[in-house]
Amino acid sequence: KGKCPEDGWDESTIELFLHELAVMDSNNFLGNCGVGEREGRVASALVARRHYRLIHGIGRSGDISAVQPKAAGSSLLNKLTNSVVLDIIKLAGVRTVTKCFVVPMATGMSLTLCFLTLRHKRPKAKYILWPRIDQKSCFKSMITAGFEPVVIENVLEGDELRTDIEAVEAKIKALGAENILCVHSTTSCFAPRVPDRLEELAVICANYDIPHIVNNAYGVQSSKCMHLIQQGARVGRIDAFVQSLDKNFMVPVGGAIIAGFNESFIQEISKMYPGRASASPSLDVLITLLSLGASGYKQLLKERKEMFSYLSSELKKLADNHNERLLDTPHNPISLAMSLKNLDENNAAAVTQLGSMLFTRQVSGARVVPCGSVQTVNNYTFKGFMSHANAYPCAYLNAASAIGIKKEDVDVFLKRLDKCLKTCRKEEKKEASVNEISNSDMGAEQL
Repeated sequence: KGKCPEDGWDESTIELFLHELAVMDSNNFLGNCGVGEREGRVASALVARRHYRLIHGIGRSGDISAVQPKAAGSSLLNKLTNSVVLDIIKLAGVRTVTKCFVVPMATGMSLTLCFLTLRHKRPKAKYILWPRIDQKSCFKSMITAGFEPVVIENVLEGDELRTDIEAVEAKIKALGAENILCVHSTTSCFAPRVPDRLEELAVICANYDIPHIVNNAYGVQSSKCMHLIQQGARVGRIDAFVQSLDKNFMVPVGGAIIAGFNESFIQEISKMYPGRASASPSLDVLITLLSLGASGYKQLLKERKEMFSYLSSELKKLADNHNERLLDTPHNPISLAMSLKNLDENNAAAVTQLGSMLFTRQVSGARVVPCGSVQTVNNYTFKGFMSHANAYPCAYLNAASAIGIKKEDVDVFLKRLDKCLKTCRKEEKKEASVNEISNSDMGAEQL
């Protein structure tokens, strides 16, 4: 049926299935005689086993979705993976999506592929409107495609950084709709930035006939992010949305899913990919989804949402204990932020020190964001880099509840964070005492 099975398969069944696919590829035929330049030969038996002898990759030189005559098994693997992934995207909340394909590139390069496809539709366009998000790969994806990003600064509403819809529309009028390749929006992001106002952006794109590409990097795991995409497509225009395989399906880095609501446009993107492609990302995600089944994946989504609530409540308690606060970002369903205002005011170096302390104590993924950081990316200077704003009111720490997170992860993180914050406070007090003594000595000498 081309759908994810409701209940997951056991490992032996999955391996049997993969071996059956592999024997359909010509490199595994017993009497095969290859005289071409690419015959699926593998020097290492270990490498062959690692790939289940599915060596030919996917697609043909002119289309990543095309069938290879001498690799029927790999071609079937490709089609089944795309079909199963499409089923999961619908299950996750984007019910009207019509087509998707797995591409063996991470999110940034996959976005670049979308922009390059749009180039042929809009040859005069040279700008991409981009509500600011301080993440290098999505900025560089536009540069790599040869376009000029037009950065739309966010507006501060309470603690949240939200899309400046008026600025987007004003920039369209100033530059001219025909000179704009697309609007490049974002769903999943680090708090205090929250998902873009996708519905409003989609309506603007429809009104001005401007394409709309959505960076949905780790949004599949969030029903709220997927709902925004579904609603945006319903009321306005969304041409394609891109999501990472590793962030949403817990597989190795190196793959993404490009999906959309217009089959012909998604097909155009797949044809833009030059040459054949690695089957590894497709193989990894298919094995994972067959192992989990639809019910297993839904359970992971449920657990992630529960852990978000738990992390939020416990991080708030910890913040209160240290005279800080959990920033109020109700529109962000994955990431949380805790202020470091008092820590920063007493000792600016303590903020970056905290990040270093957490990393050396094996806390990965937590981001400490100081005030006033400046960074230049491809000749564009971002003030307040990492905070998604030129001057966010305070320094803060990020933590996220992503798919696969366990209660033990949250508990250990909170325990280590608490210790690190206490250590920072003690060092502040020591420094203050040393300063008092120094001042006292100096006073005695003067006397």
